[in-house]
Amino acid sequence: MFVQVIQGQVTDAEQAHAAFDRWMEELAPEATGWLGTTAGVTEDGLLIALARFDSADAARRNSESAAQDKWWHEFSSVLSGEATFHDTDDVELDLHGEPDSAGFVQVMQGRVTNPERARALMAQNPEEWAAFRPDSVASMSAMYDDGGFTTAMYFTSEVAAREGERKELPENLKPMMDELNSLDAEPTTFFDLKQPWFYSPS
Repeated sequence: MFVQVIQGQVTDAEQAHAAFDRWMEELAPEATGWLGTTAGVTEDGLLIALARFDSADAARRNSESAAQDKWWHEFSSVLSGEATFHDTDDVELDLHGEPDSAGFVQVMQGRVTNPERARALMAQNPEEWAAFRPDSVASMSAMYDDGGFTTAMYFTSEVAAREGERKELPENLKPMMDELNSLDAEPTTFFDLKQPWFYSPS
């Protein structure tokens, strides 16, 4: 899987949402290799979109199409500055349920000193984590060459996610979490998508 993470400040969240809806209606049918998109705008106007493709070639073909170029030019009028793009095929999925059913998505971004170890730790004890946080239906982590990452956590609702945050970690999960935290090269930044948008091929 290949993921492109797009971020930028928008002047109007509703216009941005309408533009994504228009992309889904007009461009998605011709977007070969596109697997789906999770997007939304934070309360302070930051758009975050995670577009999934089956390969980097499919993503490139989509971005090079005339229709996509026209759509992006029109969408850019909603941006208050330049958008940033992060592309990677180093992607990990963890599914406990249907991501597109989530009522709340939290995006985390940071950088780790040892990506391989971080990846191994995140793959440990999946059944225990699922039992501890039943409010989490899925997660997707995109890793970059410099150790940076973007992780999207999909929750049933914001209320359930906040309740889950307050729960005390079971003893068997604490060593893993402590080691994972020790790998942070910089503080992790959290972005809340309280009204996430989900798009998938029909």
